[in-house]
Amino acid sequence: MVHPASGFRGTRAGVVAGSGSSLHPNDSSSQPPPRIRVSYWCASGHETQPVFLKMPEDQIPRTWDCRRCGAPATRDGQAAAPEDLFDEGYKTHLEYVKERRSDQDAEDVLAGALERLRARGVLPDQLLRDA
Repeated sequence: MVHPASGFRGTRAGVVAGSGSSLHPNDSSSQPPPRIRVSYWCASGHETQPVFLKMPEDQIPRTWDCRRCGAPATRDGQAAAPEDLFDEGYKTHLEYVKERRSDQDAEDVLAGALERLRARGVLPDQLLRDA
């Protein structure tokens, strides 16, 4: 039990002393900071509207990542320049592996891994044996 005169009273940031346990102070002159919603469009035509604190125009970012496809989006409503788009797009792990290894390398690695599993007794000899 916490003593009523204790300094630990469980207040939150932004609560004015004496306003009770409410998150909003009773003082009507206290207003939340002004905010603005800014529209950005990507090359695919998706619109993203992040909310910022009201600030000078030159401090608002010129580009923003599209929330739907991740491509860069601009404020002017025109498609992002082609050089701003992803050059090669998203690659899977398998695509990166295929860039580093040839088909023969992959076969050799797989055969070695299967032999090690068979030697440890994890795989039976007849399972996945090359015909």
